[in-house]
Amino acid sequence: MITIRTEQSSDIRAVRAINEAAFGQPTEANIVDAIRAACPDALSLVAVSEDQLIGHILFSPVSIQSEKGAVTGMGLAPMAVMPAHQRQGVGSRLVEAGLEILRNSACPFVIVLGHPAYYPRFGFTPASEHHFECQWKGVPDNAFMALMFDSDRMEGVTGVARYRDEFDEAT
Repeated sequence: MITIRTEQSSDIRAVRAINEAAFGQPTEANIVDAIRAACPDALSLVAVSEDQLIGHILFSPVSIQSEKGAVTGMGLAPMAVMPAHQRQGVGSRLVEAGLEILRNSACPFVIVLGHPAYYPRFGFTPASEHHFECQWKGVPDNAFMALMFDSDRMEGVTGVARYRDEFDEAT
């Protein structure tokens, strides 16, 4: 049985290990550590099976500067599952749990830079359909996606979606 819960301080080392194992490098783990230290508004969830952490997902604030002013939503990144537990629905459970929490909050949108065959199952569509652009050049249109929770609040909001600086600084 898999349980999804909010990350606790005692999970920090295991979360780092999950991200390093899933991505085969420390970059994503560095991003998670930096955002955890600097951003109290982040949403960090873990997947637990038999008292072992097997997955992690992070949502952190993203802003879109528009003629209407800045609007803040959340960016999904990174999401990681231990290699031995991949392709067993753990990632989907993490995404669904996080989106449910954000849907029930004041979050107007979530963006993700991810696999175009994976995230549409959760309702994500190309961000360009909402007139959002990725801050990083060269990102394929179908890999930069958005999910709207509050279409009234997002009416007329267009522009570049900016992730937290930690995403640029963690390399």
